[in-house]
Amino acid sequence: MRIQFQHSIRAVDVVATTTGTAVYSIEDWHPLGLKPRSPLAVSGDPHLAALVGIVALALLGGVLVIRNRLENRSSLSTAGELPREEIVTDRERIRTLLSENGGRMKQSNIVDSVDWSKAKVSRLLAELEEDDQVTKLRLGRENLVCLPGNEPSATRSPEHSSNE
Repeated sequence: MRIQFQHSIRAVDVVATTTGTAVYSIEDWHPLGLKPRSPLAVSGDPHLAALVGIVALALLGGVLVIRNRLENRSSLSTAGELPREEIVTDRERIRTLLSENGGRMKQSNIVDSVDWSKAKVSRLLAELEEDDQVTKLRLGRENLVCLPGNEPSATRSPEHSSNE
C-alpha cells in the first residue's frame, strides 16, 4: 500500500510492507512547483546553520567585552591623572576653615560652611577646645571660635599681653 502525505513544504511517500511501515522517499514540494531555499541553511543542514549563528554571536560578544575593557582602562588612566583630594579629618577641616578665615569665625558660620549639624559642630569644637586647639568665646547668644593666638586683644589677660 502506498500513501502520500503532502505538507506545505515536503511530500513524503510512505510504503506499508508486511514487516512494517517504511519511509520510501522524501522530496521537496511546493504548491506552485517552487523549491524554497532558506537563507540561513548551509548546505541544507539546519544544525550547521544554528552552529554558525552561535559562533557568530560568541564572536560578537567577545568583541564587545574586549571593547568595554579597553574603554574602562582608558577611563581609569584619565581619572588617575586628576589631583586627588587628601583625606582630612573633621577636626582638621575645622582648623583649616578657621585659618582660611583669619583664625576666627562665629560658630554659626562654621555650621553654614560645612554640611554638618549644629550638634556635630558643637561636639567637635568642644573636643578641640578640650585639647587646647581652639578657644570658644561667648558673644551674647553666639560663640566666637578662635585658633590659639587669634583671640581678640580684649580677651587676653594683662600679663599674657605684656609677655608678647
